[in-house]
Amino acid sequence: MSEEPPIKPGMIVGILGGGQLGRMLALAAAELGLSCHIYCPDTKSPAFAVSAARTIAPYDDESALAAFAGAVDVVTFEFENIPVETLRFLAEKVTVFPGPGSLAPTQDRLTEKTLITDLGIPVPAFAVVAEQADIYSALARTGRPAILKTRRLGYDGKGQAAIRAGDDPVGAWRVIGQAPAVLESLVPFEREVSVILARGRDGATAAYDVVENVHKDGILSTSTVPASIPAELTGEAVSIAQRIADALDHVGVLAVEMFVMSGGGPRLLVNEIAPRVHNSGHWTTDACLCSQFEQHIRAIAGWPLGSVERHSDAVMTNLIGDAVSEWPVLAAEAGARPHLYGKAEARPGRKMGHVNRITPRSSS
Repeated sequence: MSEEPPIKPGMIVGILGGGQLGRMLALAAAELGLSCHIYCPDTKSPAFAVSAARTIAPYDDESALAAFAGAVDVVTFEFENIPVETLRFLAEKVTVFPGPGSLAPTQDRLTEKTLITDLGIPVPAFAVVAEQADIYSALARTGRPAILKTRRLGYDGKGQAAIRAGDDPVGAWRVIGQAPAVLESLVPFEREVSVILARGRDGATAAYDVVENVHKDGILSTSTVPASIPAELTGEAVSIAQRIADALDHVGVLAVEMFVMSGGGPRLLVNEIAPRVHNSGHWTTDACLCSQFEQHIRAIAGWPLGSVERHSDAVMTNLIGDAVSEWPVLAAEAGARPHLYGKAEARPGRKMGHVNRITPRSSS
């Protein structure tokens, strides 16, 4: 538990990373009377447009980091590829939430899976692939089909290659750049779900309703709430997320992605965790009184957590690449609320925005 004094209106939140998540965090902070200072090396960061201050510098520039720390009252991050050394450097000078203890395990798929399994939480079968020769013994453990994933820096389907019946596993090794990896069994799941949970400085937690996700080409396509799972699985999913958050001593929003299985054995397998606001929580902006972005700001600032009650059903659809050109149609659609990220160039696979479609809450 943190004994740091809470961040008050008028103070400044520093955000590492200037993408769409940083942008939406800054917008939420502004509504609470807080200003945001974005630190990012990308001169075209979309978060700059909605923030009071910016620092454009590499994440390992200690002089720029020290000046940044001196200009803000608390620091957070919007994606997990920030060097953990950066967070440790800042934590010596300013309050940082989530801390390095949350970030470090989630930057390495092996460390993350070890953390989860050590908590007694089931995950798909996996094996370490440190060099090419390891692939064959790893396949003996996972079976086929399996997916080879780089241990670090992969997201939205990047750094991954499937190995199916008849495939040459060495080809997958080359596709991921011959980097240290984890081989995971491709499990026959019923559906994918995620829990968006917030944990405050005092250890209090609050979880949004479990959301059902559909991925296409490794990128989240839609998130639907409520998820089509029984109540007992909902409770189990939230309990898993709480156990992970407590183990990390996490402060802020945490996302836990899971597979819902059929048949005997565990019904829920954890796929991965993200120590930050998450794409599958974007629906909360329009279907809840307090969004995941406001909730994260509340948590890191030492405020009471907001209500996670859902007043509407929702379907969130990502606008990938040229799909953002549909904005005039979406703007005219009843019950739809588009959120555009202000990125200058639409590219294949790039998240340009999302749209939340809201309907009256069902009885489920």
